[in-house]
Amino acid sequence: MVIVSPIHSIRDAISNDFYYQMYYDDLPFWGFIGKIENSWLQEENNPKYYLFNHVRFNAFYNDDQVVEIRAWNDPKNVVDITADQEIDVQFTYSVIWNKTSIPFANRLDRYTRASSLQPHSTIHWFSVLNSIVIIVLLTALLALLFMRHLKNDLIKCSSEEGDEEGEVAWKYLHGDVFRCPRYTSLFSAVLGAGSQIFSLLCVLFLLAFLDVLYAYSRGSLCTSLAVGYALTSFVAGYSSSSFHNQLSATGWERSVVLSGLLYLGPVFVIMCIFNTVAIFYGATTALPFGTIVLVILMSIFITAPLLALGGAVGYRLRSEFKAPCPTKRVPREIRSLAWYRTTPGQMLIGGLLPFGTIAMELHNLLLSLWGYKIFTTPSILFIMFLILTVLTIMLSIGLTYIQLSAEDHEWWWRSILRGGSTAVFVFANCIVFYARSDMHGFLQLFFFLGYSACMCYALFLMLGTISFHASLIFVRRIYSAVKSE
Repeated sequence: MVIVSPIHSIRDAISNDFYYQMYYDDLPFWGFIGKIENSWLQEENNPKYYLFNHVRFNAFYNDDQVVEIRAWNDPKNVVDITADQEIDVQFTYSVIWNKTSIPFANRLDRYTRASSLQPHSTIHWFSVLNSIVIIVLLTALLALLFMRHLKNDLIKCSSEEGDEEGEVAWKYLHGDVFRCPRYTSLFSAVLGAGSQIFSLLCVLFLLAFLDVLYAYSRGSLCTSLAVGYALTSFVAGYSSSSFHNQLSATGWERSVVLSGLLYLGPVFVIMCIFNTVAIFYGATTALPFGTIVLVILMSIFITAPLLALGGAVGYRLRSEFKAPCPTKRVPREIRSLAWYRTTPGQMLIGGLLPFGTIAMELHNLLLSLWGYKIFTTPSILFIMFLILTVLTIMLSIGLTYIQLSAEDHEWWWRSILRGGSTAVFVFANCIVFYARSDMHGFLQLFFFLGYSACMCYALFLMLGTISFHASLIFVRRIYSAVKSE
């Protein structure tokens, strides 16, 4: 027995064609919550609102497994909610079982075919084509940069007769460009956390292509995320420890601990706040006590040991930092820079272009997470992931060269910031998506911003790590090709 109140909220939902979405055995299905009937009589101008109170489920099975399920609202079983008064509504349901020859392995074909039809496939491939065009244009620009400017720079640097006027600006930084960054432990922890998230995403894509991970099942997706994050903690420990030991002989333990807490710590705090708010509002999104205990136990007995093991392996396999040029004792003074060479300017350039390539597909992803769409095309998402990675690498190399040409040797942290700045634009896009959606109220706003912040923070760490490694390889190559004075 359910007491429907206030009635006007239900009527508004019926007027806007709202429908419910339910799951049975990870199969989604939908149904409308009510209907409107307009009278043909002139003396009755107001429409009547009816709420469906009986649902008939049509379940199709093969052997002992459900292959397909549909919901049908009986138009004869309705409750009149036109009047503004509270009413007791008794909801009922019935189930009809139908045998089918469709195998269990093909039960997702119904949803996949829907995503492959026009105009859905056209929109997806147009987004991919748009991203490829941007990459081609940027590749041509970088090729022009390297073939002209960088090639000429290397020729000047290799010339025995090169006078002081012929020297290139970035060669002056050979004694500072490999200077250790500030906050070495935090820097190594960022690289460790970013490497873990990158490896986790690769594992999820692999599971999706093997049909092990069902993206439409939120329970399966959340479980895969939790277990995958715990198992990839080894990557975080190893990456942070090995890189820290290249820069400093002591303090690698702090980097390992920070890499484990850098992402998991804020997410754990946010989830605790989520659960408290959900319990206060009586929402069904509150995690059961057993699930909370299971997550804590998994963090203690799986995540922490693998993190420590990765740190120990990184320490045992440590190596020296391979710098082509020796570092001077006194750091070189950095002159004032133009706006596009500063950190905010490069973050704007380094974040806006990659965001432009994924904006259309990001909208579909947000609709899948918060709306009615089911994302059944992991191949398109994987292509966009590759495009985003390639574009981040190319921009990182180009912007690093621009920075070094301005005789600015502090590129370490800036490479992370400009690579991860794409996440800032993604979060801004999430806010715009919420403003244009029908979501409202403190609870929905709180959960939407919180989950979006967690997603964008992970994207920041991953893209920042990719950007830094691309810049590091580039800097090593160009300074290995010249002779330092």
